[in-house]
Amino acid sequence: MARRIGIMTDGGDCPGMNAVIRAIGKTAMSKHGMEAVGFRDGYKGLVANNFIKLRQEHVSGILDKGGSILGLSGNRDPFRFKMDKDGEYGYSDQSDRAAESFRMHRLDCLIAVGNAETLRIAARLQEKGLNVIALPKSVENDVSGTDMTVGFTTAVDFAVGAIDKLHSSAESSHKLMILEVLGSRSGWVAVESGLAGGADVLLTPEFTYDVGKVARKVLQRRNDGKSFSIIVMSEGAVSAEDGLTGVSADTEGLGGRDRLGAAGIRLATGLERLTGIECQVTVLGNLLRGGRPVPYDRTLATAYGMKAVEMACEGTYGSMVAFVGGSMVAVPISDALRGFRRLTMESEVVRSCLNLGMSFGA
Repeated sequence: MARRIGIMTDGGDCPGMNAVIRAIGKTAMSKHGMEAVGFRDGYKGLVANNFIKLRQEHVSGILDKGGSILGLSGNRDPFRFKMDKDGEYGYSDQSDRAAESFRMHRLDCLIAVGNAETLRIAARLQEKGLNVIALPKSVENDVSGTDMTVGFTTAVDFAVGAIDKLHSSAESSHKLMILEVLGSRSGWVAVESGLAGGADVLLTPEFTYDVGKVARKVLQRRNDGKSFSIIVMSEGAVSAEDGLTGVSADTEGLGGRDRLGAAGIRLATGLERLTGIECQVTVLGNLLRGGRPVPYDRTLATAYGMKAVEMACEGTYGSMVAFVGGSMVAVPISDALRGFRRLTMESEVVRSCLNLGMSFGA
């Protein structure tokens, strides 16, 4: 049984991370008498041995708080760690320093909370000899091997609220509203929020869309007496025309912050040209990453954290906590590395949208 565990959070910001930290800390310390060490700023803190010895007061009163009390580094990969030497940046393998921090604290295991990239690095640390348990969080719900990631439900809830507001504005002004949400590689946020919010068109990275077909959907609604339309699209949605010109969600020129808003603006330009209808673009961006987690995310995060400690007690290392079929289970970390969790036309939520007459522009 593990007696001393490490905890770190990394990847993008996400509601519910503090709820995970709370669940891990309280379960480990109160139920099992373990000691817990929190590494600050993810893998960066592990390499630099920047840590805090967690106590009950650290994990109390944080259930409803957004962000992470331990901080993030954006996945500063220990195997390719960015270093500043005499004002010039370069990369070097600092995984030995990460392993040294692990052993210095006499940890039985490290619980790594993060997105798909965080889990990829965790798997490499496991191969290096560190005992690792991974826990998936992502507002995009794009981690394979699990049905639901921490943070996703809160993001959908926020997006639905935005759609509700855009509905009243669009209906009164007779405009075409485009709501761009997070989703560089998968469209779960767009589709789940669009279904719950009553959108008319849903555009995601999984399905290349035809701007002409989107325009026809908008004009059809006009002919049916509907003077407005709501389009919800992922930041990574790409049109057939974009594909021909080499534009994609992973294009270097549209990476990171520069990508936010680009998809919506491209679509609005095309639709105004084809329909003559004024389009307005709203980009939620990182608003979906912040704020208080909704109740479901708090309970989901708590269940994830408790299961992670249970796995530590059992010595189930090299595994990821997964929410599958309504239960928390242990799966190999490799299950999370087999590709991003993406929508298909057979996905239940996609079929529901199609049955309701929503268009995917395909």
